[in-house]
Amino acid sequence: MRTGTIGRGLGLATALAALLTGVFMAPASAGRAAPDQAPAAARAAAPAAFTHPGVLVSRPQLDFVRAKVQAGAQPWKSAYDQMMGSKYASLGRTAKPRAVVECGSYSNPNYGCTDEREDAIAAYTLSLAWYITQDSRYAAKAVEIMDAWSAVIKDHTNSNAPLQTGWAGSSWPRAAEIIKYTYSGWPNAGRFATMLRTVYLPKVINGSNSNGNWELSMTEAAIGISVFLDDRTSYDKAVSKFRGRVPAYIYVTADGSLPKAAPGSGLDTRDEIIGYWQGQSTFVDGLSQETCRDLTHTGYGLSAISHIAETSRIQGQDLYPEIADRLRHALGLHAKYQLGAAVPSSLCGGSLKDSLGPVTEVGFNALHNRMGIAMTNTQTLTEQQRPAGSNNLFVAWETLTHANNPN
Repeated sequence: MRTGTIGRGLGLATALAALLTGVFMAPASAGRAAPDQAPAAARAAAPAAFTHPGVLVSRPQLDFVRAKVQAGAQPWKSAYDQMMGSKYASLGRTAKPRAVVECGSYSNPNYGCTDEREDAIAAYTLSLAWYITQDSRYAAKAVEIMDAWSAVIKDHTNSNAPLQTGWAGSSWPRAAEIIKYTYSGWPNAGRFATMLRTVYLPKVINGSNSNGNWELSMTEAAIGISVFLDDRTSYDKAVSKFRGRVPAYIYVTADGSLPKAAPGSGLDTRDEIIGYWQGQSTFVDGLSQETCRDLTHTGYGLSAISHIAETSRIQGQDLYPEIADRLRHALGLHAKYQLGAAVPSSLCGGSLKDSLGPVTEVGFNALHNRMGIAMTNTQTLTEQQRPAGSNNLFVAWETLTHANNPN
């Protein structure tokens, strides 16, 4: 598993500290389109009352999945079998909590990093298994794992701490939402909420000026935690962060000659922006800030974007229309080349590395099936990859939960 390749590392983070600070500036470029953001005061996002369960999956979505699995319909049945055959669904799992999870660059050191991420994915997996089967053993095991961590963990440390917190913090509230609102046997739910508020939320709510997948994963965690905590203030802050980061992660030609800069990044010259975009100086619709790094990290960013938009839709303010053009272009561009199209020399020197991973189902279902956008390359790749499994970081079982899900 390529857990360590995310971090730029402590040394690089220090070297960039002066560059990646400061007040919000738009990059200087002639002919740039006007920012696609209205004044913040007019764009509050949090609902008057949150919908539960409502992090990535809703009760109507879960009911749809349960009915499809019970009917033996595909691709949901094969996706369910894949999930139930995984280590994450095991009723024999023993959680491995620790007070301080220490994750350095390239996951070195790795003191609890893998254990935390995988226990969080397991809790989510078991919560899905509970809902689909209504076998309370799965809910009880999810509760056991969540209780084990909420009783122990105090902090995340070292250079990858923000990203680690974002990854685990994306999975925990998905599980917690399902268990709290569909199962009656969780007396320590309040302690788990306190853990999310005191250990996780402070690490992710202010974002990061590292690579875009960092801030997007951190924002996903902040959104999910805010839903579970019914915290409208944190929810609005996270959505505001999202609205600034997505246009700075995915380029479209309407942006002008250069990509947008994220608020607070301090990137205000052409050379700085090109350097941040991995040296890429030719920009096309759907290019991501990490495309020329590799497709895997790009997939992390696109996945988090889809997850955040999905949760917002469940909560009653659909962010998909705001980001649909960028997301459809990004999914289509990267799917095209992963499917084998020749990479032009103008794109990352004519070579792309790695693959997106199991990350296209949520965005594809929203944009193509719900919004009616034609996405030929994304559809081909999505269907080829079914059933989509887990990346063992923060993505899990999205063919099961989101394939052709109309809810």
